[in-house]
Amino acid sequence: VSNSAWSLLFSFSLFQRRVYRTTTHVPRELGQIMDSETFEKSRLYQLDKSTFSFWSGLYSEVEGTMILLSGGIPFLWNLSGRISGRAGFGPEYEIVQSLVFLLLATLFSAVTGLPWSLYNTFVIEEKHGFNQQTLGFFFKDAIKKFIVTQCILLPVTSLLLYIIKIGGDYFFIYAWLFTLVVSLVLVTIYADYIAPLFDKFIPLPEGELKQQIETMAKSIDFPLTKVYVVEGSKRSSHSNAYFYGFFKNKRIVLFDTLLEDYSALNKEPAEEDGENEETKSKPKNKKQGCKNEEVLAMNSFLCFFLFAVLIGRKELFAAFGFYDTQPTLIGLMIIFQFIFSPYNEVLSFCLTVLSRRFEFQADAFAKELGKAKDLYSALIKLNKDNLGFPVSDWIFSMWHYSHPPLLERLQALKDAKQENKTVELNLAKVLGEDLPLATGFYLHIIV
Repeated sequence: VSNSAWSLLFSFSLFQRRVYRTTTHVPRELGQIMDSETFEKSRLYQLDKSTFSFWSGLYSEVEGTMILLSGGIPFLWNLSGRISGRAGFGPEYEIVQSLVFLLLATLFSAVTGLPWSLYNTFVIEEKHGFNQQTLGFFFKDAIKKFIVTQCILLPVTSLLLYIIKIGGDYFFIYAWLFTLVVSLVLVTIYADYIAPLFDKFIPLPEGELKQQIETMAKSIDFPLTKVYVVEGSKRSSHSNAYFYGFFKNKRIVLFDTLLEDYSALNKEPAEEDGENEETKSKPKNKKQGCKNEEVLAMNSFLCFFLFAVLIGRKELFAAFGFYDTQPTLIGLMIIFQFIFSPYNEVLSFCLTVLSRRFEFQADAFAKELGKAKDLYSALIKLNKDNLGFPVSDWIFSMWHYSHPPLLERLQALKDAKQENKTVELNLAKVLGEDLPLATGFYLHIIV
């Protein structure tokens, strides 16, 4: 099942790779949007990423197949039993054995994935000017991520397994409610307590940018409580932003790479503090950036309901080498990772389609606010900063892109410009000028 899904996705990727290889000149309709030098840089960047994605995906499939054929899962389960047994926990302590299994499995995954992560960061991202990490920072970050992941994953998994065991015939309802609560809690605390373990968060200083964001939020009744700037430039020069929170407590996080005045990449060496020793010392480039899921509850319920239906099927366990035992964790893994694979692909596609629809609705909302000009220029500027390739194969785009392709969004805004003369602008001039203060907010927060 997994191989079939990968084969399908690989076929789609071939279409887009052909676009990268054959589209070597700026198309006529992009002549005023992207210069030939930036177009070539973005083409080569996306081509390298496509090649990396193919080989890393192929390795993942081969690794997974070899694990299944060689009985790697039963072997790791038995090894977990021996380890927990030496610690005084016999076969009756299935949850303890499950946690040891989970720890070993995630450790194996982290180790085998490390070379690919290193290559992606220090070869591809480095080659194209995005990497800002040193090797020491990379490994320290990886270790920290692994520890934090275990601190969350192991307790949550142990409670989930316990609920499944004591829940009776309707355990799937209790398991669904538990995962729903955990997901909401994690979404709530992530930016305040988890993300700061890896990056420095500071309140956006008082000034014109903050004032404009707060004014705009108030004008659309967005319950904004705080605005943060995160030091994303310690890892990469890619720009990003997000908002989080529930009800009347919404918070916005802007990556410093999105904002000229707050990005460490745009500072002179004398302005940098001691913490930037973890960031690679590079020649100063011209400034980049703009001047100055929630849980799917019904989907979770459906998954746990089907799990309850299938968990008693001994043939499922036997197919994966478990003939005498039926561990709950192994059942979860088999059903969610393998049995549900086609369903997850379809669901992912549906969510991508929905996300694209929301993006267009957000663009339309920005137009209603009279910000079509700012959004239009921001889309061009951020595509340029991040070396986005503006030409897409429609099948690949439909399956993979949660954001509509650049040209589609620009065309929608261009139609609005034709109806409203105040939105007209000279694209050639935009590429050489700074953007309005709140552009990044309109693009990455409303969108």
